[in-house]
Amino acid sequence: MAPMAAALVQGSPCVPMHATSPSCLYSSQRCKVASVQTFYAEVNSFFTGQSLQLITAPPRTFQRSRTARVVAYTKVASLPLELEAPTEPPLNTYKNKQPYIGTIKSVERIVGPNATGETCHIIIDHNGDVPYWEGQSYGIIPPGENPKKPGTPNTVRLYSIASTRYGDEFDGKTASLCVRRAVYWDPELGAEDPAKKGICSNFLCDSKPGDKVQITGPSGKVMLLPEEDHNATHIMVATGTGIAPYRGYLRRMFLEDVPNYKFGGLAWLFLGVANTDSLLYNDEFLGYKQKFPDNFKYDIALSREQKNTSGGKMYVQDKIEEYSEEIFNLLDKGAHIYFCGLRGMMPGIQATLTKVAESRGESWETKLAALKKNKQWHVEVY
Repeated sequence: MAPMAAALVQGSPCVPMHATSPSCLYSSQRCKVASVQTFYAEVNSFFTGQSLQLITAPPRTFQRSRTARVVAYTKVASLPLELEAPTEPPLNTYKNKQPYIGTIKSVERIVGPNATGETCHIIIDHNGDVPYWEGQSYGIIPPGENPKKPGTPNTVRLYSIASTRYGDEFDGKTASLCVRRAVYWDPELGAEDPAKKGICSNFLCDSKPGDKVQITGPSGKVMLLPEEDHNATHIMVATGTGIAPYRGYLRRMFLEDVPNYKFGGLAWLFLGVANTDSLLYNDEFLGYKQKFPDNFKYDIALSREQKNTSGGKMYVQDKIEEYSEEIFNLLDKGAHIYFCGLRGMMPGIQATLTKVAESRGESWETKLAALKKNKQWHVEVY
């Protein structure tokens, strides 16, 4: 992230603010494995395919010394498949004036100590009353009055949902959010100014299990996962917490045994963050990469640790340029491409795509129009 004077370190609250980028420490409560031997047996079982057994419990985590999060799981078959019945996505089941009251189940920091901020994975219990589809968003109304309009409630903030419709517990009763705590650094004070911190992100990151939360939605159609072709190619580009909808996609593709969606295509994820400690859900993605090498590709851009071919910082658009020939060929064959994250990433990406198109003797404007017409182009930035 470029240096900013007295800027609010968060995304605009207009569209899903899954929070702008990662950061947080792992909780000391993370180790939930009966024994180290059992844990590694499960890891071996998953990655080797030997003696796999279907499970109904959520993935278990193990705290390693470098705060890495390792997930051991097999495909989950016991799911409330009635959630597959609707043919249209749920939209605006709950509105601002009459929000649903959900309950916080857990709040967990999910990045390392040297990350550029604080990001939390938050699981909310909606008891199955606010169903959603992968790629949709929830609106969250933080408690208290709107500081700009005294006497009125705080305005709703949108967050992309970071789980499938079944939730992290596979019962269809929870939704997960990936939220970066928004803080304001005052250069004159040389410290954070608590009076200017992000209202909703801090409310969510400070929440405790049992706390109530006002939910609206679900909303959004732009980022819905197209499932008509089970063998389609999906190219996903994210910065920071823009990873949220893709986590839902990938869990549906690789973790859940859904009878009507047997993914056999290619999912290619590009994730841009500041440094290794800022990576989000990295353990899950590495697991997919090892288990499904023919169906999942994963590339990261670490702006503070890697250099691009010109010797400058490595941003996600540099990774796209690195694989541009393959990406363009896939788009020509009908691949879907998604962008989610900071609004500021798009000019650089568009410039890169324009340059690549010109090198191929193509017009990017013409190609982009065709992608939009064919519903291959999906963008949600904040």
